[in-house]
Amino acid sequence: MQELLATFMAWFIHLDTHLLELIGTHGDWVYLILFLVIFVETGVIVMPFLPGDSLLFIAGALAAKGWLDPWLLLGLLFCSAVSGDALNFAIGAWFKRRALDTSRIPLVKPEHIEQTHQFFVRHGGKTIILARFVPIVRTLAPFVAALGAMPARVFFTYNVAGGLLWTGSLLLAGYVFGGIPWVSQNLTAVVLGIVLLSVMPALVGWLRQRSKQ
Repeated sequence: MQELLATFMAWFIHLDTHLLELIGTHGDWVYLILFLVIFVETGVIVMPFLPGDSLLFIAGALAAKGWLDPWLLLGLLFCSAVSGDALNFAIGAWFKRRALDTSRIPLVKPEHIEQTHQFFVRHGGKTIILARFVPIVRTLAPFVAALGAMPARVFFTYNVAGGLLWTGSLLLAGYVFGGIPWVSQNLTAVVLGIVLLSVMPALVGWLRQRSKQ
């Protein structure tokens, strides 16, 4: 298990290098790989640790260098993000209909469900959009929305808007800033910075909760 975790962390930290390797070895199949990673990260509630924000940024940066087609990327990853959230919402609705205990879901801690619920308390329906930019919460938000009986039609609207904003903004950021020499030469540091910024809201919320206790 430790060896598997170490391998994943090494792959994640050097995401730019490994994505280039995938392009070199698999060619256009890399689009399907990217589609599946984003789909699973947003659609399968036990897989919130997959790269999301950083993967989009790196993909945009490689598109700026001509390795990937930016418009094809946007279309595919937008569809992936929307369909992933739709699957997640459907799973949550299935749990609600059968009144199943969510605390028994592997790898999903009850406090993560509660943290996402608090997002809905503070932000309402637009949590589906805001959660796109927060790891773990991004994966759990559609599931919790279904548990909270959000109408499917309302969820669909927020899902499409959030999916377009998330994929579009991060691909664009990678495309624009990835061409800057310092950024292209320090993509690993940039990826870690993106991850840190992504988890900052959750960390601040956890610290506030701890201070109240």
